[in-house]
Amino acid sequence: MNSSFNKLLTFKTMINILMIIVLSTNFLLIEGVYALSDSKQLVLDAWTLVNEGFYDPDKFDEIQWKRIRQKTLQKQIETSEEAYSAIEDMLRPLEDPYTRILRPKDYELLKSSNFGSEINGVGLQLGEDEDSKKVIVVSTLGGSPAEESGIVSGEFIEKVDGIPTNVLGLANTASKLRGESGTKVLVEITSKLGEIREVDLERRSVDLRPVRTKRLRDDSHTIGYLRITQFSESVPKKVEEALQELREKEVEGLILDLRNNSGGLVSSGIAVADSLLSKRPVVETKDRNGIKDAITSQEDTSFDGPMVTLVNKGTASASEILAGSLQDNDRSILMGEQTYGKGLIQSLKSLGEDSGIAITVASYLTPNGNNIQGQGITPDKLLDLVDTSEYGSSDDKWVRNAELFLESLLEKEEVSIEDNEFKSEETINVVAKD
Repeated sequence: MNSSFNKLLTFKTMINILMIIVLSTNFLLIEGVYALSDSKQLVLDAWTLVNEGFYDPDKFDEIQWKRIRQKTLQKQIETSEEAYSAIEDMLRPLEDPYTRILRPKDYELLKSSNFGSEINGVGLQLGEDEDSKKVIVVSTLGGSPAEESGIVSGEFIEKVDGIPTNVLGLANTASKLRGESGTKVLVEITSKLGEIREVDLERRSVDLRPVRTKRLRDDSHTIGYLRITQFSESVPKKVEEALQELREKEVEGLILDLRNNSGGLVSSGIAVADSLLSKRPVVETKDRNGIKDAITSQEDTSFDGPMVTLVNKGTASASEILAGSLQDNDRSILMGEQTYGKGLIQSLKSLGEDSGIAITVASYLTPNGNNIQGQGITPDKLLDLVDTSEYGSSDDKWVRNAELFLESLLEKEEVSIEDNEFKSEETINVVAKD
């Protein structure tokens, strides 16, 4: 009896000890979860946002994404800057330069460029070259220090203030080029022919002027010229106002200039398509679940006359969506060069301490199902002409080519109308004789 009692007592004691161990372990785990510092919480928040939104979840298994989180949170991360660096290291295996941490200064500047009309910097729009993975110039902003110094689309940024861009990465290269007006930055550039040069650029406030317009006239026709330099939040409304102004001037055709438009807000590009397409497919997006979502334009348009759209290798992202929709719907002839080829869409999310994170959440296809990423759009008519330094000027041969093409279309329309009127008169005469 005593033996059985002792065994029972021993068993109860062991159970109690095990319960204490389990409860203590759980308590420690709970403490570990809730005892994250603000800096580590920033890292965890970034990981969670990417985990929930990144367009290619198969990549997570390939790079052991959960293990990366665990290893990152084990690091000593005590300051915001250490958190930002840790997030950069954490995102690097995704091999997507567009999914990136945005420090407070970069986050504020990016929001300013999307919603405002000015930005401080040198006026370079950058991307990552598909083949070499180098930082490449997508386009330069009109009237910017970069444009004035002769930097052109397709050149590579090798160093910024002596630091190689392959060390900095795309996001940090862009960050180092921004700064207060009046400060300078030294940039080493490689041309398409491999020539290396250094350019000393002075940062300043660049007036983005996203929408510019004017009327082109000759002896017989009036043509409107509309240039969009980027797709910020205000652009759709400005385009509506510009088209209204051109209609009042009784333009017969339109030249839409998207050269060196590196994109911006995709929603703005789609809204501009609404002004030019009536109940037609604009773009098809494909999310992480493979679900395709086709976006169709509204019924009412702001201009339905003949069009020519100018594109070049600096035409990217949202401007490629617009150009592709106009081409696939036979709404506009595309003239110029092969476009850049950025077919990925980013979502901008806020993090703590005024920082943010950009996450690639979807890819997009043109209405005919063409994938733009890494390929771009081929114009209907290629132009082998030197690009002007001032778009839309009297020396702009690209605009002159578009103008001549539009005039030929308008003359054909006039001949067609005259033929129809002549046939109608013949019919009337025949009926009268009968």
